[in-house]
Amino acid sequence: MSPFATVDYWQVLGLEPGADPPTLKRAFRQQARRWHPDLNGNDPVAEERFKQVNEAYAVLSDPRRRRAWEAGEDPGGQGGDADPFASGFPPFEDYLERLFGAVPRAERTAPERTAPEREAPAHDDDVPEREPLRERVGDVTASPPPPPPVPAASDEETTVLLTPEQAVAGTRVELTLRDGTVVEVWTPPMAGDGWRLRLAGVTPSGGDHFLQLRVRTPEGLRVDGLRVHYLLEIAPAEAALGCLRVVPTLEGPVRLRVPPGSSSGRLLRLRDRGITAGDRRGDQLVEVRIVVPDQLDGAREALYRRLQELDDEQQEDRPDGG
Repeated sequence: MSPFATVDYWQVLGLEPGADPPTLKRAFRQQARRWHPDLNGNDPVAEERFKQVNEAYAVLSDPRRRRAWEAGEDPGGQGGDADPFASGFPPFEDYLERLFGAVPRAERTAPERTAPEREAPAHDDDVPEREPLRERVGDVTASPPPPPPVPAASDEETTVLLTPEQAVAGTRVELTLRDGTVVEVWTPPMAGDGWRLRLAGVTPSGGDHFLQLRVRTPEGLRVDGLRVHYLLEIAPAEAALGCLRVVPTLEGPVRLRVPPGSSSGRLLRLRDRGITAGDRRGDQLVEVRIVVPDQLDGAREALYRRLQELDDEQQEDRPDGG
């Protein structure tokens, strides 16, 4: 294979082969903004990627050079093999404006204006009258259309499933972005379900990529550091009168007594039923949630109506009426 065919310029710009010119230009703008050195703190990696992006666009936007590259031949260059960025990188906006035909901001000058001469006073007989001079305006030339706006950076998100052991110790996660870039991330120790990790500026458009951590067991246990959470759904009668329920733990099911008069949101603690790390061990918290049936048969509906009547009577008997 020719050495000139080893660089996939389409992949450098994140495009499928054969993309049309408008798509090619948009992709180039996105990648140039993402990797331009003055937007990346002069990162050496960004400098090399920016040069690749510039070279890819130069070849793919030139039909002659593109045909040569697709044939496995040297696509050539403009101005020899010299590095066009050997003397440094121009500011990003000036670079785009110069590339697409506009005058760079540094070379723009305000249009010259000539102030009109004043008309001689009408009451001065010693001064010959002169016709007022009109303001001289230079030739007007149409400016080139402004470049299309660079698309705003968009954020992305990926859900990462972890076991309790991985969440406690921290683990390696390999993430493949839409443009094929592979990112390696290590989750922090003692991570928990619902944690959101931010990878700044790694998306193809320059946005952030978020990792949503999910640490749950098939039984419905949620792990957060050394602590374990479980949501227990009970009926209204069980909440009012108390009940004995079986709940899962990391070491197997246990019997839990729900006290009478438990409202939704009440937390019941199972000591030392959480995660173990060295000589430390967390607890398991069981949150009570009262669930009302979607449909009631005749007998249950009658009972609920009677309960409502009793509540209304009790409120009427109070001195304050409330």
